[in-house]
Amino acid sequence: MKSLLLRDLRLAVRAGGGFGLGLAFFLIIAVLMPFAVGPDARILSRIAPGILWTGALLSCLLSLDRMFQLDYEDGSLDLLATSPLPLEGAVALKALAHWLTTGLPLTLVAPVLGVMLNLPGAGYPWLLISLGVGTPALSLIGAFGAALTVGLRRGGLLLSLLVLPLYVPTLIFGAETLRRGAEGLPTQTALLFLGALTLGALALLPPAAALALRVNLR
Repeated sequence: MKSLLLRDLRLAVRAGGGFGLGLAFFLIIAVLMPFAVGPDARILSRIAPGILWTGALLSCLLSLDRMFQLDYEDGSLDLLATSPLPLEGAVALKALAHWLTTGLPLTLVAPVLGVMLNLPGAGYPWLLISLGVGTPALSLIGAFGAALTVGLRRGGLLLSLLVLPLYVPTLIFGAETLRRGAEGLPTQTALLFLGALTLGALALLPPAAALALRVNLR
């Protein structure tokens, strides 16, 4: 399990589809948005939670098509399917590798971009908490979508169409947690729903993704 995780981390770094591309895209969104809506600090402060969460979501989406595609092309996926490690475990490890190279760096750099969007000071701890709790769900949902589209030509476009609707609940509760935290309002309900989404994705999606991979490998 450890060797598979380290292998995926090395591939993500070497292929350039991990944290580098995601962070660059996240930065572009944060830089361009003030030009689009204007320099009014009050407007930026009000929309910052939605912008930050939308930017993180779209940045996570960029590298999803690589999660299983490279293994499918070189035959490694067949070996994983017949190895002693359950395919559900391999899916969970790949989702973890995606989060470590995409979700975690985005979470750590988000406060810097929050300054650019005039996020209120009270919102910074909740920015880290909401992204830390919610971004694993994005990687798990993405793993399920990648398993459904592995082996398809131009599967990246179809993957985006499949995954984006599934991302909406995480986006809603993640941005709501941040918004309420930035305004000094209670965040428990939104944060509990966000955590429940992540735990539910962890319990349900690796088996579902493993089943989709087995169907595609037949």
